[in-house]
Amino acid sequence: MRLLPVLTAFTSLLSLSVAQKPHKYQTFAELASSSKGSKGSILLNDQLFAEISSPPRNYTSVVLFTALDSRYGCVLCRDFQPEFDLLGNSWHREHPQSDGLLFGVLDFSVGKGTFQRLGMSTAPILMLFPPTTTGSPSEQMPLKFEFNPSDTTPAEAVARWLTHTTKHTVTIHRPFNYVKLFTFVGGIIGLATGSKLAYPYLAPALYSRNLWAAVSLVAVLLFTSGHMFNHIRKVPYVVQGRGGGVSYIASGFSNQFGLETQIVAVVYAILSFSSIALCLKMPRMESAGKQKIAVMAWNLVLLVLFSFLMSVFKMKNGAYPFFLPPLIA
Repeated sequence: MRLLPVLTAFTSLLSLSVAQKPHKYQTFAELASSSKGSKGSILLNDQLFAEISSPPRNYTSVVLFTALDSRYGCVLCRDFQPEFDLLGNSWHREHPQSDGLLFGVLDFSVGKGTFQRLGMSTAPILMLFPPTTTGSPSEQMPLKFEFNPSDTTPAEAVARWLTHTTKHTVTIHRPFNYVKLFTFVGGIIGLATGSKLAYPYLAPALYSRNLWAAVSLVAVLLFTSGHMFNHIRKVPYVVQGRGGGVSYIASGFSNQFGLETQIVAVVYAILSFSSIALCLKMPRMESAGKQKIAVMAWNLVLLVLFSFLMSVFKMKNGAYPFFLPPLIA
């Protein structure tokens, strides 16, 4: 008979704790539905955060610790806040009753005590508090989301993280971007109008064989001299050689310097112009004497520069057996 009061008291406490769990969740679900900031996100303070994060929890809560006041200069906070609002709105759109997942925002201006207690010195920080089922210490530890500054769609990244981490499937519903549509359509119309007005003036240049030949020649010279290699490998312009001098030719086939590329490009350009002059300009000269002198001059330019090119190649590969006078490395 003495055990009857003890069992009665234990049963009353158990029923009270069971009744408080859904009541606690229901309170926060109603706050999420009636939030003035973002439909689906709860504006927290120190007291509300302590309540929403304290065990027992039969729900999952996602809390964003931020600092939106301009005094703190947190650019990432202001950039991520619309994405977090979109996350809460998207979840509330599919689950008006929250369905076991709550979103909350704790700003530093109203939550300094929580920031100090948790040792937070930066923002934004996104934490997930999972449900407590067994009461083990591991369940009390929140999960932290790692921000990626290069991510262009943070809301989708958080949604994938939540879907992978929790039992909830979060889908983002972005509103249609009419500004982007109008900008794209306006750009197309403006480009078409400008092209039509400028066509009579640009047509002679667009159909010029000499212009396209020059553009093609410049492109060929850039790529054959190794311009793209320099951008990909980030090679130095020059390096300090032995004896305090400057080395502008790199040894080996898979190495080169920026100045070396420019030297080779200039040599290729002059050799190309020499070949073009011999093929196109020389036959049109009326004076036979001047024609002979010009042919000999351009052939001398070809001989000297090609000899220099071979000497540069021999610098890169000392075992190269060929050479061409008058420049011998």
